[in-house]
Amino acid sequence: MSDVSEQSAAAAATASFDPASVDDVITALASHNYIADRGLATAIFLALKRHKPLLLEGEPGVGKTEVARTLAALLDTRLIRLQCYEGIDQSSAVYEWNYARQLLYIRMLEADRQVDRAAHGNHGAASGGSADNATGEARLRDVFGPEFLIRRPLLEALDASHERAPVLLIDELDRSDAEFEAYLLELLSDYQITIPEIGPQRATRPPVVVITSNRTRDIHDALRRRCLYYWIEYPTLEKEYAIVRTRVPEASDLLARQVVTFVQLLRNEDFFKAPGVAETLDWLGALTALGQKELTEGAVQDTLSALLKYQDDVQKLTYGGLLLKLLDKARDAVAQG
Repeated sequence: MSDVSEQSAAAAATASFDPASVDDVITALASHNYIADRGLATAIFLALKRHKPLLLEGEPGVGKTEVARTLAALLDTRLIRLQCYEGIDQSSAVYEWNYARQLLYIRMLEADRQVDRAAHGNHGAASGGSADNATGEARLRDVFGPEFLIRRPLLEALDASHERAPVLLIDELDRSDAEFEAYLLELLSDYQITIPEIGPQRATRPPVVVITSNRTRDIHDALRRRCLYYWIEYPTLEKEYAIVRTRVPEASDLLARQVVTFVQLLRNEDFFKAPGVAETLDWLGALTALGQKELTEGAVQDTLSALLKYQDDVQKLTYGGLLLKLLDKARDAVAQG
């Protein structure tokens, strides 16, 4: 397929959401409760227009995975997610052969051959032996046909049967090893995967690819060159407030402001794992479920498990007066506007 026809197919596949500007992307994301700054919206806009993979890095909980989910909703298409982990390999990420089905097929071939021999007799089998062998070899080659493949997420994303190009999320790529990362280069460059027994499997509708990384290890330059890149920072106070009001609208305005201010102050302290936006939302949701209308020391103590995920961080906050110090600062800041 030519580059022009590929781009036409990709454009047609994303026709349900075809932004004309970065502002269109910002508005569309907001309509699906995702608050994006202009830099991220620009990266998404260019990824859609240029049909290039988008590599997102940032601390855990800042909304990287949610970008892919929101794009799938905007494009009204399927989200195919590959969760990476140490030791991930081809059989779990790309494809494997259905060995049980292949074995049954081979046994059926053997049974058919025995029936043919019995029906024609030895003389008939000898006279037509070369033709039968050729037919048998051809049928054996069929064992390595597409119908015997078990498609895993990467190959599934290239499937031509999709009515719309799917969104392929390769989540937490930094958890995988360098060998698997190298395997992705063909997919990211040409939207194809080569299966030795069959040949290249190329997408007729290239997927929208979003790759995320928490940067526990560096991603190789070869992969970065194939992608558009954006680092998602922790949000500003104003942006995080807008996010929590969108995602937890049932929370009181006072509580939402105090929670966001408290979390912003907390991130300035030296914790093992600073809370991300996901933790802010969980914490505000927990406080709201308990009927809290504003932050109190008791409420913070009771719900810390929704905010901090390491015992060392919990102890650092609760011992030595740091909790009261941050709580007073947050309440004073909100009271002063």
